[in-house]
Amino acid sequence: MQTVYEAAGGAGGLLSLAHAWHARVMADQEVSHAFSHGYHPQHSERLAAYWAEALGGPAAFTGVYGDETSVVRIHSGNGPHEEMNRRAIACFDQALADVGLDRDDRLRQVLHDYFAWATSTTMYSYHDSADDVPDGLRLPHWSWDGLVREGATGHGTAWSAGEPSD
Repeated sequence: MQTVYEAAGGAGGLLSLAHAWHARVMADQEVSHAFSHGYHPQHSERLAAYWAEALGGPAAFTGVYGDETSVVRIHSGNGPHEEMNRRAIACFDQALADVGLDRDDRLRQVLHDYFAWATSTTMYSYHDSADDVPDGLRLPHWSWDGLVREGATGHGTAWSAGEPSD
């Protein structure tokens, strides 16, 4: 079976999506605030590598840029911001349409579910301080069936997005 990464067009498809999403959020008054402190010049490339790895592609992020802990720390310590999250997800959905990834309903839905889950859980768990983020977090993986939980043997098991974490 084709991975979500492959169905989304691989590295090139996710890079196009990352560029489209970034353009959408920069045009959104609420979400662009998150970038007001500046951002890495290769933000879209790094984001695409992160999504690629999370969606079943190569370890293009953790093999080059860092681990999950570093990503979560960047997104932490900003207090609650549910409206910004909601609008970032809406920008993502619009970006899916911008790059044509909304044509396949199943792919559109799994990409939406992944982004909404990541935005409202892993990237939104540490409101008070980035110092609260524990070391050693592993980049979550997502399949057609939702969040993949690594078992003792290292083989993933798909869990629904609403399943509580350990």
